[in-house]
Amino acid sequence: MIKKKWLALFVIALFLTSLISPNASAETDFQAEKFPIKEMQVQVMPEFDYPEDWESRDIPSLLIGQYGTITNKSGQDYDGKISIPVPAMDKGFEAFLVAEFPEENKPEVQRPYDVDKEKGIVTWKPAKAIKSNETYKFVIEYYTKAIDITDKKSFTYQLINHAEIEQLDVIFYAPMEAKEIKLEPKTENKTKNEYGEELYYYQYKNVKAGENLKYSFSYKKEGTESTMEAINKVQPPNDENHSGVTATDQVIKGGTNNNSKRPIIGVGGASIIGIALIIAGLFVFLGLKGNARTAGTTANSSKHKPQSKQTAAKKVNKSANAEEKKELRKKLLTGKIDQEMYEEEMKKLI
Repeated sequence: MIKKKWLALFVIALFLTSLISPNASAETDFQAEKFPIKEMQVQVMPEFDYPEDWESRDIPSLLIGQYGTITNKSGQDYDGKISIPVPAMDKGFEAFLVAEFPEENKPEVQRPYDVDKEKGIVTWKPAKAIKSNETYKFVIEYYTKAIDITDKKSFTYQLINHAEIEQLDVIFYAPMEAKEIKLEPKTENKTKNEYGEELYYYQYKNVKAGENLKYSFSYKKEGTESTMEAINKVQPPNDENHSGVTATDQVIKGGTNNNSKRPIIGVGGASIIGIALIIAGLFVFLGLKGNARTAGTTANSSKHKPQSKQTAAKKVNKSANAEEKKELRKKLLTGKIDQEMYEEEMKKLI
């Protein structure tokens, strides 16, 4: 009799487990509709930079950066993985970075990730659980070889969104020295700094899930030099117009905004990374490159002198510092860090 009671209890326990397990599993599955995107900025950058292992400069690079802030609307704390759609089947797709921003005004922290090409998603797990109704900031960067070369260089970009987006900015960087630039759909939102880099941008509110915005971009450009390489060669202006001004001031002085009815960064607030900050980054970036070039000229004057082991070690350290500085400048240019954080990190490398 006792054995029958234990058997009955065991069967009931198995039945209840079969009911509970799917629900427990579902709690850790990422359901995009329960994690709407509060803000997203997409940066589309043809020939902006090349990864070290790029196959050939005859193949232009297309770098895409997606900066997002999602809100946990699942009704409970979430400790599972996040899945964001990417064009994983595009020619030459190569995920370059997945990271989160655990603290305001601090650099990103990289996270391990997986790419599912068939599903077209990149997946990773945040370092900490996302509490109910709280936000989580992330960045995804990837390269593709999707630029076609005929009479012009051209590509299409489509933003696939599985969740609704409250505020969306899409920014296209025209390559340095690009001509006959054409972008569809057309936009009147355009800025150009005095170094010749043009930015075209779109701003949206309340983008529905699955709306999947699509753009086509074409231009003419000679050679294979990237925007980063071109900027490195430019000597910045050395005058009072580029000191002691805010990022927004620099946009007003250094560029032209065809949309006179509203600034790039609205008075009521900005998206995750303001376009004005990107422009401001150019001035800091170029100023530092100018200083680095002066230092390099001085170093070359003594290149025939014999070097001690200590001098050689210093040169190795200097080279490592140069790479770290270059990476910091790139982060500032693309808006991953603000100017204050940039200056703090640079002090550590001097």
